[in-house]
Amino acid sequence: MIANTDGGAFIRASGPHARRSTAPLQEAIGATADWLLGQQAADGYWVGELEGDTILESEYVLLMAFLGRERETVCVQACRYLLDFQQADGGWGNYPGGPSDLSTTVKAYFALKLLGTSTSDPVMVRAREAIHAAGGAQACNSFTRFYLALLGQISYDETPCVPPELLLIPSWLNFSLAAMSSWTRTIVVPLTIISALKPVRDLGPERGIAELFRDDLPRTPWRTARFFSWGNFFFGVDRVLRWADRHMPASWRQPGIRAAHRWMVDHFRNSDGLGAIFPPMIYTVVALECLGYERDSEPVQWALRQLEDLVIEEDGKVRLQPCVSPIWDTAIATIALADAKLPSYHPALFSAVRWLLEKEVRVAGDWAVRRPGVEPAGWHFQFNNEFYPDIDDTAMVLLALQRTALADSPEVSEATRRGVNWLLAMQNRDGGWAAFDVDIDNEVLTKVPFADHNAMLDPSCADITARILELLGTLGERVDHPSAARALDYLWRTQEPQGCWYGRWGVNYIYGTWQVLQGLSAIGFPMDDPRVQKGADWLESVQQPCGGWGESCHSYDDPSTMGQGEPTASQTAWALLGLIAAGRAETPCVTRGIQYLMATQRPDGSWDEAPFTGTGFPRVFYLRYHLYRVYFPLMALSRYQAAAGALPSESPGAQASRIPALPTPFEV
Repeated sequence: MIANTDGGAFIRASGPHARRSTAPLQEAIGATADWLLGQQAADGYWVGELEGDTILESEYVLLMAFLGRERETVCVQACRYLLDFQQADGGWGNYPGGPSDLSTTVKAYFALKLLGTSTSDPVMVRAREAIHAAGGAQACNSFTRFYLALLGQISYDETPCVPPELLLIPSWLNFSLAAMSSWTRTIVVPLTIISALKPVRDLGPERGIAELFRDDLPRTPWRTARFFSWGNFFFGVDRVLRWADRHMPASWRQPGIRAAHRWMVDHFRNSDGLGAIFPPMIYTVVALECLGYERDSEPVQWALRQLEDLVIEEDGKVRLQPCVSPIWDTAIATIALADAKLPSYHPALFSAVRWLLEKEVRVAGDWAVRRPGVEPAGWHFQFNNEFYPDIDDTAMVLLALQRTALADSPEVSEATRRGVNWLLAMQNRDGGWAAFDVDIDNEVLTKVPFADHNAMLDPSCADITARILELLGTLGERVDHPSAARALDYLWRTQEPQGCWYGRWGVNYIYGTWQVLQGLSAIGFPMDDPRVQKGADWLESVQQPCGGWGESCHSYDDPSTMGQGEPTASQTAWALLGLIAAGRAETPCVTRGIQYLMATQRPDGSWDEAPFTGTGFPRVFYLRYHLYRVYFPLMALSRYQAAAGALPSESPGAQASRIPALPTPFEV
């Protein structure tokens, strides 16, 4: 028996009297649905591992080195994990199969050396050669430079100045903290404290990495070449601040430091770490140390616990997640199971709805600076991240809530009303939607010296904009809705000449194109429009001979490779969902895609998927969501079944008679 968490079988059963599946497609859907039901937590949520690159393990080891704890077992195990990912050229990359990245490689080398790896070890020799070939350690990005300064490898004069006085700039100015993306905000605030107070742990020359620097290149290569430019303007500001730091009384920085301290501590509330993401969690620990907190104090211990919660130990090795994704995973799993015809009153869906409703944010966060007076609502990505509900999660949760028997209940109706009103208030002036905030699009800020993480702004993107259209359409709105009309204008302006759309939060053009086609279909846009058909044609054009679809993260660096890469289950599912939304469910292209998914499905109902298909910061940081390989294919198979009429609308194995009597809603 393959059972769900409530003890009631969903689709498949085994034994001499079992009801046999009547079609391979139905069997495939049933196997995946059963697998997914088996992963649901007792509280009603789903959460899969969220995998990033090795900067997570390296930076954790470097933090522990700053604290004098680099010899602890967790660091040894993290370095064992690092060794598994060194590439043929000696470096470490940002995604499987991608080129080596200088900053990632420098941090990996440093971590390994701190754990006692000899510089003559072939691992280190090859890494050192790769670093020198890429310009030496001095060519690292700004955030890596702060780690090097923290551990005494460079002077703080060789890092960009991140002044705490940023927090004293009025929020209505477009150069203030409020003008930066939410993730940059949470990184920058503790970093301002570090930049001002300049903590250092002296490791001694024998444990340092002087051998990684090239003497023939400048130590601070971030000054721009043009004489008149915003980059040079900010470089000049940087020099003025350094002069003031050397010649002004120390007290001149205290108002900014106090403001940064207050902001940081205030944002600890109801959060899984500052911003609930890895980089600011690391900087929090260092900033608290700078401010004089004892290491056994509750704030420091709390900050360390948030990092420890991201640690996964397996086979004598340790890896870290950049954060966790329960709300995102729960919403998509709920939609996928509803697509698979799990009865809308099933206890698994009831418990998911109850858990999601409990996670609604009902207090104003950072977003309220630009949208004062809007009723707080929305959902974040992690278990707890009260200051940062995001637009994408909110839309996905609301879509999930509509797919259950509780959709018309007072609780869900009110949450939907609040959520939709909040989403509509968060539309950007260009007609699109971004991730966390409104109109965070001042390109000048991308020229500041510490903006080389490619995430200073939070502009509109096609994938999130299309998801809002999908939600509005699901709730009965059509293309004449004022917000939808503005969003459509944005989407047509951002369509690529080839017909596809850029994907900001998934890799890449396959993700963006699927989302747009699905959103257009939901809102009632004519799917025979030539622009729509051009998008569908593009998806068909990049199908691979095996029937699947795949696209590498490299397409962010080189758009000429759009739609090219190793086929994956998740990207194949996205392409199929886009084509089905475009009305092409019964075409040979879609049939071959469905056959590819069924042929590559594992016996347990899941799929293998090694490539990273999630996007954190394009060109900088990528992700592998471990549940993408399951719930998106389930969605595609199920929607194909419904659209092509391949099978009855209800799966015979639903077995309503086996489902226990349902309690009153919200008493599951």
